[in-house]
Amino acid sequence: LPASELKALLDQKYEQFNTPEFIHSDPISVPHSFSRKEDIEIAAFFSALIAWGRRDLIVRNARKLMQLMDDAPYEFVMQADEEALSRLQFFVHRTFNGVDCRALVLSLRRVYQQAGGLEAVFCQALSPADANVFPAIVAAREALVSHAAFPARTHKHLANPASGSAAKRINMFLRWMVRRDGRSVDFGIWEGIGMHQLVCPLDVHTARVGRKLGLLKRKQNDWKAAVELTESLRAFCAADPVRYDFSLFGLGVMEKFG
Repeated sequence: LPASELKALLDQKYEQFNTPEFIHSDPISVPHSFSRKEDIEIAAFFSALIAWGRRDLIVRNARKLMQLMDDAPYEFVMQADEEALSRLQFFVHRTFNGVDCRALVLSLRRVYQQAGGLEAVFCQALSPADANVFPAIVAAREALVSHAAFPARTHKHLANPASGSAAKRINMFLRWMVRRDGRSVDFGIWEGIGMHQLVCPLDVHTARVGRKLGLLKRKQNDWKAAVELTESLRAFCAADPVRYDFSLFGLGVMEKFG
């Protein structure tokens, strides 16, 4: 497609899919159950971390996890005693289980007590001059896993772009937290990261559509591919390239394009 037609298609799909109707069937519906900033970001963090596989199961299991946290995730993270934490042992979503859950709850507790919270650990290593969120993701991951008691098995659930991972779920989480467009889907409650610094969440669907539309040449679905796709989208909206995640998702998942 010529660039003008491609932009028109992407903009049309952005308008079509970035609406409140999108929320109920998407993992973002889980943090939308909350109003307090810390509840939203913790619910969003866990919902994004388990976001692989069937969307209905992701939503169901993320809701189940919130129920195990008494539907008060921040309070649970900060105050859960051994008895409350032991409830998490029964949680499982694919390879993410109760061991991972407990480890991340305790990691988040340290982050909120000692490092200023989840937003702070993502923003600490990012400067306005950085092209994208690579240093933010690497620094936040380090803050979460760096405790001696953090289990080795849980490392794999926190993607590391420094190892080449596309970090799809973390990029999706950051989209939810950072994007502000007045359309009620993304939350836009974090101000330490610019929308122009976000990287497109790259999965099999967005990669397939990206290649079909000529936005992505790289063969592997890795960090370099996620950045390449984002740079292509930047040509259509430099201030907010990741808005087109809605377009690619809608074309790929809803309309089976490509």
